[in-house]
Amino acid sequence: MTTLEQLAVRLREAYGTKGTAPLRDGLAPDDIEGAYAVQALNTEYWKQAGRQIVGRKIGLTSTAVQKQLGVNQPDFGVLFSDMRIPDGGVLRSCDVIQAKAEAEVAIVLARDLDQDHCTIADILRVADYAVAAIEIVDSRISNWQITFADTVADNGSSAFFVLGEDRRSLKNLDLYSCGMVLEVNGKVASIGAGAACLGHPMAAAVWLANTLLERGETLRAGDIILTGALGPMIAMQTGDTVRTQIGGLGACSFSFEEENQ
Repeated sequence: MTTLEQLAVRLREAYGTKGTAPLRDGLAPDDIEGAYAVQALNTEYWKQAGRQIVGRKIGLTSTAVQKQLGVNQPDFGVLFSDMRIPDGGVLRSCDVIQAKAEAEVAIVLARDLDQDHCTIADILRVADYAVAAIEIVDSRISNWQITFADTVADNGSSAFFVLGEDRRSLKNLDLYSCGMVLEVNGKVASIGAGAACLGHPMAAAVWLANTLLERGETLRAGDIILTGALGPMIAMQTGDTVRTQIGGLGACSFSFEEENQ
């Protein structure tokens, strides 16, 4: 059996390549603890290398995707500062392997979330603002041949993210029925709503907070929470411009370009 440390190294080395084989030689598809242990090994490695944690991303918030992977819960990954693309900025094709994009609600915290059990009221108490967001997901596992353990170990299949500039207070903001449109080159590619994200984006944020607490971690002031997809993810081709508009939150976008452009 391949050790967890060896799997962590394999995933790190797969960045910038064509990817690696699924991690079945060291992780059973449902080995949640082992998968998060691999993620934690790489998180610590990257922290020691100077990368700065700026938040978390939540994945697998869609019931349909959970059923596809045979799980009944979301997962999370770590967001680093160098994963952020400015609104209207550029993602280079050389920085991803098999990237896809999805529209999300992002919540940014004003204060630490430090109580023992978190509720929606607690998130509202410590939240600073919400913005429209696009997450660019990618997998270091070749051809997206992932199980739940693969995607968790691979930092939640995270890659990059974009935040809109129109900051909105969560007070009286309807994140349940808000509509989402994701466009590629001005044409609708995906539609959805807040309710598609674990029933409510705030419910996803609560899940994350309590899951981290169980693992001895807490969300801190300034942390960004990507709460999960509001609709189906979309594949991209170089030359594409991807833009989302979310009801009540505004818009954000990025361009996917060749390395030499």
